[in-house]
Amino acid sequence: MVPVSFASFSFAGEEWHMVDGRALFWPRENALLVADLHLEKASWYAKTGQPLPPYDSRETLERLANAIKATGARRVFTLGDNFHDNEGPERLEAHAKGMLDALTRAVDWVWITGNHDEKHGLRRAPGGTQVAEMEAGGLLLRHQAAPGETRPELSGHFHPRLQVSIRGRRIVRPCAVTSESRMVLPAFGSLTAGMDAADPAIRAALQPANKADAIVPAAGKLLRFPLWSTAA
Repeated sequence: MVPVSFASFSFAGEEWHMVDGRALFWPRENALLVADLHLEKASWYAKTGQPLPPYDSRETLERLANAIKATGARRVFTLGDNFHDNEGPERLEAHAKGMLDALTRAVDWVWITGNHDEKHGLRRAPGGTQVAEMEAGGLLLRHQAAPGETRPELSGHFHPRLQVSIRGRRIVRPCAVTSESRMVLPAFGSLTAGMDAADPAIRAALQPANKADAIVPAAGKLLRFPLWSTAA
């Protein structure tokens, strides 16, 4: 098993661990949260004549299995865009399908649907429970941050990535974006590009908010990068 790194922080009055920079572990709920798996994205592109190596689902599920084992999570919440389209579950190759079946049997698994799931009419994700959004432990879990929401919220959708220049080098890393009471998770899937964490679309989605930070783990520590603030 590939070693899994952790970095701890507080959010909405709860302790969290960022796991390998892409997932969140919630100790009080013994739950792992991931967003934007986009399983079977490569095979979807292959249907359109853009062949990509067909192992993205296997890689994503292997990393997810490692995170579950390392944290001991008994619940998994996926925050939308689980498959890239509605036929994704049928295109899973046998090994990846077996992995997913085993994972959804081993833990309490909740699929929260996202815009890709809804746009392409995902009928039912395999295993687990499927919902549009939900509340858990006093936090709202949904795919896309709802502008105007004032309650604690966790979401995905935007695939945020931090872009910084250090000593003349441009560094891009998946990151979470946090405001005072809401957080946007990075994309977990292996074939997911990203949006600049400071993009106006993310800022608009998090309103009302006075500030936002990008959080990125590095060498077992958590680094915070201010993105914007309304303070004078």
